[in-house]
Amino acid sequence: MPHVSLEFSSGISEVYDIQNVCERLLAELSNDPAFDPADIKIRAKPIDYFCMGTDPQSFVHATLLLMDGRDEPTRKRLNTVILNTLRDQLSDVGSITVQDLEMTRATYLKSLL
Repeated sequence: MPHVSLEFSSGISEVYDIQNVCERLLAELSNDPAFDPADIKIRAKPIDYFCMGTDPQSFVHATLLLMDGRDEPTRKRLNTVILNTLRDQLSDVGSITVQDLEMTRATYLKSLL
């Protein structure tokens, strides 16, 4: 843990290297003592259809999934790292938002090779 899922307006990938953005997020989050860097997972997907009430018509939304039990200051610190990294990497994107969600440790399952 954690998992970071990025949703972004599809035109952004024509201007920015989204793989590079993912790698930068991984590097920044790896510096945080809250978790082992080997556990961090980052994924991104374009959204083709959307409506926004503001201009410019571009967005990135990050969802940070964490195991339950993290305190609010830790969650806020991690969200701030994500927001600052995205704003640094995607300087002219109209809207950048970050949301954290807790996953229930008792019911989370995974299988690794």
